[in-house]
Amino acid sequence: MSDETIQAAPASPGVAVYLIVFSFLMLLTAMELTVFYVEALKPVLVPLLLVLAAAKFALVAMFYMHLHYDKWALSVVFFFPFVIATVVLISLLLLFVYLQHHPG
Repeated sequence: MSDETIQAAPASPGVAVYLIVFSFLMLLTAMELTVFYVEALKPVLVPLLLVLAAAKFALVAMFYMHLHYDKWALSVVFFFPFVIATVVLISLLLLFVYLQHHPG
């Protein structure tokens, strides 16, 4: 193989980056637990937990699945179905809320 055909691998993030991501994940988990036990947040519990879970998912996908090293097409293949699933989930939640307030 010639030097032209060998591509340099992108530099991996250092340990500090992974520790920072870990800290954010730990903070988000603590927030989830706290939200569950705070009585004043009961009316918005489900949407708040969904947002926190989505944030955790995004952090794990971006840093631990190494999507930033892949070509953009592979990221689209990953994120496009995720967006569709999110829209379907939100639609179902809104439908259930509507049906709860407008029975029969």
